[in-house]
Amino acid sequence: MALLEEISKNLQAGQAQKVKDLVQQALDEDLSVSDILNDGLLLGMSIIGGKFKRNEVYVPEVLIAARAMHWGMEVLQPLLEGAGIEPIGKVILGTVKGDLHDIGKNLVGMMLRGAGFEVIDVGIDVSPEKFVEAAKENGAAVVACSALLTTTMPQMKNVVEAVHSAGVPIKVMIGGAPVTQDYADEIGADGYAPDAASAADMAKQLVDAA
Repeated sequence: MALLEEISKNLQAGQAQKVKDLVQQALDEDLSVSDILNDGLLLGMSIIGGKFKRNEVYVPEVLIAARAMHWGMEVLQPLLEGAGIEPIGKVILGTVKGDLHDIGKNLVGMMLRGAGFEVIDVGIDVSPEKFVEAAKENGAAVVACSALLTTTMPQMKNVVEAVHSAGVPIKVMIGGAPVTQDYADEIGADGYAPDAASAADMAKQLVDAA
């Protein structure tokens, strides 16, 4: 469908107003909410995510694409519940205790939303208990922790232990500049992502495996 392709292309180009107008046009032409979401908005973000992973685009391009997605979603959001369209999963996202960095976390949040997740961002300097509490309250399947400092990385282990102690079926994924797959294995995390685009893929795997 040419109109859905136009939505995807304009989203990738960061044309927020155009995306909003095209989403409204698609609705006026009686295209289904689910097609507009999946074959227009989410497809566009997925393509941008792939390009970001391959270093074909960089953070600024991702940010303007995410903004365009947000504008398109403003038109669709009121109709999603009526159409019975649920997010593919809920993710609790935050930077661990003692760490005040949020740029990487925010980028991961955009990628997760662009992949169809509902993201509950609990912010920075988040204690293990708060991650678990937020996951329980929201019925989230995944907790995603970020750390940019080697000194705060041990908090990730505390999050994993807090989730295990709570006895709830929640998967923990970790990421951030100093974090590695080896460290994830060492602390018993369920997943690791080296960048924001990979984080969305990992979250999908964890939700599918749950």
